[in-house]
Amino acid sequence: MIRSMTGFGRSKYEIEGREYLVDIRSVNHKYNDISIKMPRVISYLEDKVRKEILENISRGKVDVFISLDDYSEKGKEIKLNKELAKAYIKELRELAEETDIRCDINVTEITKFPDVLNLKDEENEEEMWEELKVALDEAISNFVSMREVEGSKIKEDLKNRIESISKKVSEISEFSAGLIEEYIIKLNARVKELMNTDIIDENRLAQEIVIFSDKSSIEEELTRLKSHIAQFLNLLEKDSPVGKKFDFIIQEMNREVNTIGSKANSLDITNRVIELKTEIENVREQIQNVE
Repeated sequence: MIRSMTGFGRSKYEIEGREYLVDIRSVNHKYNDISIKMPRVISYLEDKVRKEILENISRGKVDVFISLDDYSEKGKEIKLNKELAKAYIKELRELAEETDIRCDINVTEITKFPDVLNLKDEENEEEMWEELKVALDEAISNFVSMREVEGSKIKEDLKNRIESISKKVSEISEFSAGLIEEYIIKLNARVKELMNTDIIDENRLAQEIVIFSDKSSIEEELTRLKSHIAQFLNLLEKDSPVGKKFDFIIQEMNREVNTIGSKANSLDITNRVIELKTEIENVREQIQNVE
């Protein structure tokens, strides 16, 4: 199933006084760019979170926000870094002496200095991961589901646009089929007009027709274009990420249409080429949303 690259998923999990909240959101991106923000106390789980995300998401700029409210007493111990506190006090006293400022050191204020007072969490790492994973898995599931819903809408739109492109290609093919016969008639009439005679050099006429046929033939381009259309429709039914493949096929389709436009000797074909280029550009913009 086609997935959009934009999506959002959220989940909350509570257990024994701990509450995990996971938010996942993404926007379009050429590659897979994952940014994770989580509390320092469980930052050691970041690699596992990233791995879990990568297993489910192949492309997009993904932002993951994780919060933890821990009101449990299990495994917690307050640690005072006495050596660091003494170092702070020593520096403050020296500063007071050098600047002739009153040194009024308060113990409570010292504990507010970075890394002086710490809450040591001795919870088992595996246990914390299992708890976080419950919330993470549900958030990923919600996130992927939203991407799939958006993807189904994109799929329907792309299918309609490709069918429109296919119809215009068929019309060009029909116009192309009669070009040579039309050219022969016009060339005959033009030669008779210029030469003022009904006698025509058939060999010279045949050479001109061959030259025109070589210059104006678009059969190879039409064949490749139809093949690209078939490949595109086939990819629409794939379950794996196909965004990059879509991008390549659209580039090739645009190349063939440009060649047809340069060879066009018919206003009808030129008009269809303009319509094709517009529709292909619309498809190109839409597939930028596909994972």
